[in-house]
Amino acid sequence: MTLSTSPEGVSQGRRVSPVGVGRAHAKAVLLGEHAVVYGAEALAVPLPQLTVTASARRSGRQTEGPGDVSFTVAGPLSRPVAAQASDGLRRLISEFSAAMRVEDRPHLEVTLDCAIPHGRGLGSSAACARAVVHALADLHGRQVTEDETFALVQTAENVAHGRSSGVDARAVGAWAPLLFREGEVQELSVGCQGVFVVADSGVVGRTKDAVELLRDAFQMRRGAKEEFLRRAARLTEEARYALADGRAEQLGRRLTDYHELLRAAGLSTGAIDGLVEAALTAGSLGAKITGGGLGGCVIAVTGTEQADEVEQRLRAAGAVRSWAVPMRGSADDER
Repeated sequence: MTLSTSPEGVSQGRRVSPVGVGRAHAKAVLLGEHAVVYGAEALAVPLPQLTVTASARRSGRQTEGPGDVSFTVAGPLSRPVAAQASDGLRRLISEFSAAMRVEDRPHLEVTLDCAIPHGRGLGSSAACARAVVHALADLHGRQVTEDETFALVQTAENVAHGRSSGVDARAVGAWAPLLFREGEVQELSVGCQGVFVVADSGVVGRTKDAVELLRDAFQMRRGAKEEFLRRAARLTEEARYALADGRAEQLGRRLTDYHELLRAAGLSTGAIDGLVEAALTAGSLGAKITGGGLGGCVIAVTGTEQADEVEQRLRAAGAVRSWAVPMRGSADDER
């Protein structure tokens, strides 16, 4: 199925530009964290308020070798994070040149202006990579398909994080909620009225630690992995159909149930649990941690009228910022 993609994100012609520009946005996982790594389904929603813009230009500097590149990062990404991300992006640029048969490889100056907080499970590294892919396409006058973009973003993601499920690489280019499984995606039908509220705890998540913690737990008890995946798959499937059928209360309950699944596995924190409780007390239909765990963000399902109150309660409970995203599919998008 063809996904709705940003018109700014796709190079439409073969004109070579003096400066190439590409954009992407954040995402949040609705359900399916950790299970998706083992081949299960995950549901994700785009966060179009949080964007990254990449620009690429040829430099007049003397190159140190083919594919030589320098990076400048603006926004909330820290310098250590920028240095770590640059390894994956350098690999991505090399792979782009090979795949798109770019023979001229001058020194490149790449600038990333990223408003996506790092380490919160919001897809900052994948969004940066996607933006760079489309900046390079614009710069070199190439067209890239969604599948080509996905493969290139995964190149950077696998360097940055080890084996990546791919959900971030797909979701940071989508404009509607989507279902992801083993690299394939489809847009979700949305019959609910309401709002997704995402709140940042201000604490960097530790995805790698969380993955290892869960893997160790699976090894300690026979059947633990199968039990976790079975429960995760059922909750994700039920949430998918609740979203499509307009059963917002059931959708919310499935989110809270999934949070309990992750909390029981040791993947939440006291601060995250406090935010979940605050969202529920304020009238949310359901709430959970989103992303790898051990920090990061909370996502809540609320009615439209309750969204402001929920955001206020979340901030009072310690969230450093929050974003509200209306529930809608691509057919409802008036971009």
